Amino acid sequence: MKVFRTLTFPPELLKRHAVIYVRQSTQSQVMMNLESQGRRYDLVEMALGYGFAGIDVIDDDLGVSASGCQARPGFERLVAMLCSGSIGAVFCLEVSRLARNGRDWHHMLELCGMVDARVVDHDGVYDPRHPNDRLLLGMKGSISEFELGVLRTRMVEAARAKARRAELRYTPPVGYLWDRDAGVMFDADLRIQEVIPQIFCRFRELGSARQVLLAMSSEGIHFPRPSDGIRLTSFEWQPIRYRNVISVLKNMFYAGVYAYGMTGRQAKIRDGRAHVTYKNRKSPEDWDVVIRDHHVGYID
Repeated sequence: MKVFRTLTFPPELLKRHAVIYVRQSTQSQVMMNLESQGRRYDLVEMALGYGFAGIDVIDDDLGVSASGCQARPGFERLVAMLCSGSIGAVFCLEVSRLARNGRDWHHMLELCGMVDARVVDHDGVYDPRHPNDRLLLGMKGSISEFELGVLRTRMVEAARAKARRAELRYTPPVGYLWDRDAGVMFDADLRIQEVIPQIFCRFRELGSARQVLLAMSSEGIHFPRPSDGIRLTSFEWQPIRYRNVISVLKNMFYAGVYAYGMTGRQAKIRDGRAHVTYKNRKSPEDWDVVIRDHHVGYID
């Protein structure tokens, strides 16, 4: 077992509990990055090596971003334990795991300094009461927040550039397939090819989505529902619903239009914290990319 410096912590701090904070940003990381996850849980051994007897592992935030736009029950639990004065040290694989926004980061450092708790990662032990350690932790927090912003900007701009060339492939609506070589094409299922034009034809005749639903329901017409999530490779046929009719009538993809950036990000302040929502519809003139006649359409 690796030997750690037990003199780093005063005896009174070792009588308190050590907290191992485990977090990964996305569910895919939780499922795939198992080696990295295991290293986080190995911090228990580090805490034991420093001389802590009471150790609590907080892993409630697995799969939750630390950008400050999502509620983190594990971090809130950590803050509550700090306020109680029962924590002697907070262990994390790297300090950026604790927070990637200034609000949470500096709030936690302030609490650690008030209760004389240490922050520990694989680079060292930090005492937020000491100016040099506080400066170093502040710089690490700022760099982490800046890094997250840069990564997000790069990803968005790369996706937008790819969309301008119509090379960004997203899941098409029911009735279409995106072939690797041929591009966008009709679904080979003739039953699907028949039911979608029916919706448009009935709408031309009746002029109302609700009337379309009533007419098609009275005839016992069914609509395909994906049975494999969003992959759209297998379907279950169920009685047509209003949302099926609306989803077809409002989707410009059926008119041969390739569009990107139809929804946007919106932030609101609730309970003193930013809450971000996505998929907020934007007006067509604000869409990032619109390419007409990109593929064969069910209507012109």
